[in-house]
Amino acid sequence: QVQLVESGGDLVQPGGSLRLSCAASGFTFSIYGMRWYRQAPGKERELVAFISNAGRSTTYADSVKGRFTISRDNAKKTVYLQMNSLEPEDTASYYCNVVILGGAYWGQGTQVTVSS
Repeated sequence: QVQLVESGGDLVQPGGSLRLSCAASGFTFSIYGMRWYRQAPGKERELVAFISNAGRSTTYADSVKGRFTISRDNAKKTVYLQMNSLEPEDTASYYCNVVILGGAYWGQGTQVTVSS
């Protein structure tokens, strides 16, 4: 079955950096685009970044452009989110996502807290 396991969340000071990872299994990773979402308390889940199956195309939410970078390693079946210049507004649970045949699959999430 499809499994997505996020890791890398932590408490970090404003201006700091983190790299999130999402390890995938149970499907042919290299043929699907992957997404990172986040959800802050009391807010709706929002799309943060997308990467195409081969990694040639990426898109970002306006709020993270220039600060976050999505990448993937198809050999390791892992997608990453490098987050730089973190701000308190980036505090949220971060989830990776894949859509397969119209069905959306999610990991359990990893918590990022940006605070001094």
